[in-house]
Amino acid sequence: MASETPSGLEEWQQSPPYKTQRTEEFGTVYWTGKCHCGRVTYQITRERPLDAKYCHCTGCQVLHGAPFQWAAIFHKSDMTFTHGHQGLNFYNSAEKQHAHHLPCKVSCSYCHSPIMDEGRNVILLFPSLIESNRGLEAEGKGEEERDVRKIFEPSCHIFYSQRVVDVRDGKPKWAGMNDSSDIIHE
Repeated sequence: MASETPSGLEEWQQSPPYKTQRTEEFGTVYWTGKCHCGRVTYQITRERPLDAKYCHCTGCQVLHGAPFQWAAIFHKSDMTFTHGHQGLNFYNSAEKQHAHHLPCKVSCSYCHSPIMDEGRNVILLFPSLIESNRGLEAEGKGEEERDVRKIFEPSCHIFYSQRVVDVRDGKPKWAGMNDSSDIIHE
């Protein structure tokens, strides 16, 4: 059951990453991100993700329309949406309901770009939406942007037993979750 605060907002709407914060209280912004249409924007204060992974579970395949999902893991407090929860859709795939019940998928309510998966303690952001906040010049941006993206290099593959394509990249491939399932050899 959702709990409302005196302001009329639900508790989660006043907590990271949905609580809008002034720059001085949020900290140094290393990264910014936006959906395809640009209506949903966010900022990240952690320079490097806690981890990054490729997920091959069938849920990610179906919900992303792709053979696997690439996600960078951050604490919720590392990120803030510029406009709070406005313009966001929430989908709980376990319950098959549009609701902010954790864990849930978060997307833009206009262009429907997937933005992140939200868990109880962390978020899994999609690096293809993240941009450097390092003032890259327009000329030569492509090469430098690729170098910056190495920060989001995945450490492993998870749920590789459900894969629909083989990926031969030398990274560890776990049958289920990393460190708690069998390794699948290339």
